[in-house]
This record gives sequence, structure tokens and C-alpha cells, in this order.
Amino acid sequence: MIAEFETSLWLQNLRANSAVQVRVGERNFNARARVLTAENDAIVLGEIRSSSSSKYGWGEGTVVEIRPDQG
Repeated sequence: MIAEFETSLWLQNLRANSAVQVRVGERNFNARARVLTAENDAIVLGEIRSSSSSKYGWGEGTVVEIRPDQG
């Protein structure tokens, strides 16, 4: 996911608590979210921004990774 604005409330919320609940269609699951950084995630961050730019014409913003909880 990409947050357009650094001040987005959902982005501020996940920085305070990385535990999130995700719904895709009828499926719900618990997950963890984290903000990708150039320092730690440069390659994947570049790939996501490039892919988003190609597909949607926009790839700037704060990129967030969401991973299902293991359990």
C-alpha cells in the first residue's frame, strides 16, 4: 500500500500500533504493518514505486508492507 500523505491518519495509527486487521472480500485476518524505508528496503521500495508509477502513473508516497500474522 502507498500512503499519499505522511499525515494520513491510518499511517499514524499503524506507526503507533503495527497490529492491523485486514479484510479482502469476505476474508478477514490479523496482520502486522510496517513502513518501508530506503535505508532498510531500498530494492523492494524502488520496485514498488516503479511498478505503481507504470500502472497508475503515480508511485510517490509512503510504502507500507502488510504481512499476515503467523499463527
